[in-house]
Amino acid sequence: MEAAIAFPVLVGLVVVALFFDFLNGLHDAANSIATIVSTRVLRPHYAVFWAAFFNFIAFMFFGLHVAETLGTGIIDASIVTPAVIFAALVGAIVWNIVTWLVGIPSSSSHALIGGLVGAGVAKAGTAAIVWAGLGKTTAAIVLSPAAGFLLALVLILAVSWLFVRQTPFAVDSTFRVMQFFSASLYSLGHGGNDAQKTMGIIAVLLYSQGMLGANFYVPLWVVITCQSALALGTLLGGWRIVHTMGSKITRLNPMQGFCAETGGAITLFAATWLGIPVSTTHTITGAIIGVGAARRVSAVRWGIAGNIVVAWIVTLPATAAIAALTYLAVGLAW
Repeated sequence: MEAAIAFPVLVGLVVVALFFDFLNGLHDAANSIATIVSTRVLRPHYAVFWAAFFNFIAFMFFGLHVAETLGTGIIDASIVTPAVIFAALVGAIVWNIVTWLVGIPSSSSHALIGGLVGAGVAKAGTAAIVWAGLGKTTAAIVLSPAAGFLLALVLILAVSWLFVRQTPFAVDSTFRVMQFFSASLYSLGHGGNDAQKTMGIIAVLLYSQGMLGANFYVPLWVVITCQSALALGTLLGGWRIVHTMGSKITRLNPMQGFCAETGGAITLFAATWLGIPVSTTHTITGAIIGVGAARRVSAVRWGIAGNIVVAWIVTLPATAAIAALTYLAVGLAW
C-alpha cells in the first residue's frame, strides 16, 4: 500500500463515491418503479417515495457479501490507491450521466466494475484482476436477465392459469393491490444489491489507507450513508429511463407488472445472498421481456430491447477505457 493521503482528499473521494451512489439511485429508479408507474397503480411521485423507503431499509435484511465482493473480489485490494478509486468512479459516473441523458437503461453496477478493472489494469496490469470474482460477475451479465426472464415467464403462465375463471376486472383489481408487495420486494432487492457496491468501494479505500486495521470490513456509518445516498437518488427519479422500461419495451397490465417485479426480486435476493453484484437494470429488463413474450412474441419491441443489449455489452469496455485514461491523467498530477 502507498503512503496515506491527506484527510481532506480522503473525504473528497468518499463524497465522490456517494455522488456515484446518488446517481445510481437516480439512474436505476426506473428499475424499481417503471412497472408500477406504467400500470398506473401508483403515480410517479408516490412511487419514488415508496421505492426510496425500501431502498433505504434494505441493509436490515441482507448481509454485506456484495460489498465484500466489490471491495476485494474484482481487483486485488493491495494495489488499490486513491487514484485507482477516483479513476474507477469517474469512469462509472461519466457513463451513468451519458446513458441517463439519452434514456438508455445501462447498468450502474457494471459501469463501476468496468471502472475498477480499467483503473486497476492501468496501475498494475492484468495481475490486478481477481479473475474468480470478475468471472462470477460477468457471468451474471447473462444469467441475471435470463433468470428474470424465465421466472417472470413461469409466473405469468402460472398466474394466468390460476385466475383463468376470474373476470378481467377482478384480476386487475387483485393485482393492483399485489403490485404494492411486488414493487416493495424489488425495491428491497435493488437497495440490497446496489448500495453495497458503493459500500465496497468506500471500505476498500479506507482499508488501503490503513483505517480499518488488518482485516477488511464495512463500517456501519458507510452502510447508512450509502443506503441514504441511493434512496435520495431514487427520490429524484430517472424519468427518461422509466419511460423506456415501462412502456417502450412492452405494454404492461398490473398482473404482468406483478410477475415481472416478483421474478426480478427473486433473482436479486438470490444474487445478494450469494454475494454476486448483478445489474438490477438487466434483471428487470429480462423480466419485462419475459412477461411480454408470454403474451405473444410480437408484443415485445425487439428493436428497443436490442439497443439495450448493445448498451450492456458496451458498458464494461467503455467504462474501463474511461477509467484507465483517467488514472493515467491523474497519475501525472497526483
